[in-house]
Amino acid sequence: MKHSKVIKLLIGSLISIALCILASLAFGARYVDFNEVLNALFNRDNASLTALVVRERIPRTVFSIIAGASLGVSGALMQAITRNPIADPSVLGVNTGASLFVVSGIAFFHINTAGQYIWFALAGAAVTAIFVYGIGSLGSGGATPIKLALAGAATSAALSSLVSAIILPRTDVMNSYRFWQVGSVSGATWEGIATVLPFLIVGIVIGVLSTPALNALALGDDVATGLGVRTGVIRIISALAGVLLCGATTALAGPIGFVGLMIPHTMRLICGPNMRYIVPMSAVGGAVLLTVSDIIGRLIGNPGELEAGIVTAFFGAPILIIIAMRAKVRSI
Repeated sequence: MKHSKVIKLLIGSLISIALCILASLAFGARYVDFNEVLNALFNRDNASLTALVVRERIPRTVFSIIAGASLGVSGALMQAITRNPIADPSVLGVNTGASLFVVSGIAFFHINTAGQYIWFALAGAAVTAIFVYGIGSLGSGGATPIKLALAGAATSAALSSLVSAIILPRTDVMNSYRFWQVGSVSGATWEGIATVLPFLIVGIVIGVLSTPALNALALGDDVATGLGVRTGVIRIISALAGVLLCGATTALAGPIGFVGLMIPHTMRLICGPNMRYIVPMSAVGGAVLLTVSDIIGRLIGNPGELEAGIVTAFFGAPILIIIAMRAKVRSI
């Protein structure tokens, strides 16, 4: 990519993030003028009702940014290691595995805090990813993209049935789980953000450091091996980063879909195939998409709100169909 284009993308990204932050703090059940938003942010002596409204929205806005960025990077990593342009974290059953462990924790261990959710979500995501990779590695050719996708789809379907089997006989569990499973950033708190942030930072750092090897992996396993890349190791490391990002985000926000699918695919069209650009730009794009989806949900549902996970699904479903129709998924 040309240096001038990189600069333009960087400037555009910073402007987009800034506008999303302002809009997220301004729009809701009570609209706040942009000047009042800035005054509430920079004037600590302002104790008006409007300032309190703005400050209460800050954790939600911060979490929508970091959650969207994490899902975008997770999707970029999953697409890279499977070499499948329609893959997202759910291709390895990560979302569903996290959901199963969380609902099991609610039903059998009575968990009810973000700190408890995160460990169950990460454990479920990791166990499911390892299981799917093991199944996809069976037979000749090892873990090919098609085999991983099929194994992930089958595992997700089976785990979804287990989730239903657990919650249906338990009304109290269903009431707790149904709000979480939709996918929303509305319940974000500083305590919850502090709990998941270390996992998200580690996942993003691993993802960024893995980009040179992922570029080589895109050329094929044989070529990557010839360039000195240990293909199995880089897939495991990248999958671990994806599990951390998606699992930690899912623990606090619930399973938000389509962000990890749409954003990396879009960034690949804009930035080209270089993962050194795709990964950071997927972080920016994911942050913008999830924050905008949250804003749209608040505007549509006013005076209530429509969860961000529903909005991303509304936009993501038709895009998935278009991508699936145009994509040529390779099985090498």
